[in-house]
Amino acid sequence: MTVETLTIYEGSNGSDKFEMQTPNGDWILAREQGYSPVQMLVSAVAACGGYVYRSVLENSKVDANISKIEVSYDRNPDKKAEPVSAIQINFSAKVAEADQEKAIRCLKLIAANCPVIQSLDPAIEVTETVVFI
Repeated sequence: MTVETLTIYEGSNGSDKFEMQTPNGDWILAREQGYSPVQMLVSAVAACGGYVYRSVLENSKVDANISKIEVSYDRNPDKKAEPVSAIQINFSAKVAEADQEKAIRCLKLIAANCPVIQSLDPAIEVTETVVFI
C-alpha cells in the first residue's frame, strides 16, 4: 500500500484560509481567493477521468485529441452539509468519424479505472459524455 501525505497550513499573513504549499506555488483552499475544497474534488474527478479516458482510447487504438473537459456538479440541499450528489463530465475530443462510436463505448470504462471516482461515496452519480469537434 502506498501512503502519500499532503500538509495543509493556516493561511499566510494571519489569513483564516487554508493553504497547501507546492513547489510551484501555494494552493489557496478558499472559493474567494482560489478554489474551494468542493471545486477541487470535482476538478480532481474530471482530470483523473480525462487521463483514464485518454489511456482507454489509446489502448483501444482510437486516435483522439481531448481538447477540453467541462465538469459541472450538483449538491444536495436536503442534507446539512449539502454534499456533492452528481458530477457531469463532458469531454470535447477530435476523433475520426469512423472511430466515434468506439470512443463513446470507451466512456463506460472510465469509472472502473479512475481511482478518484472509485474513492467517491457511491451515492455520487458520475456521468461522462463526449462531444466530437
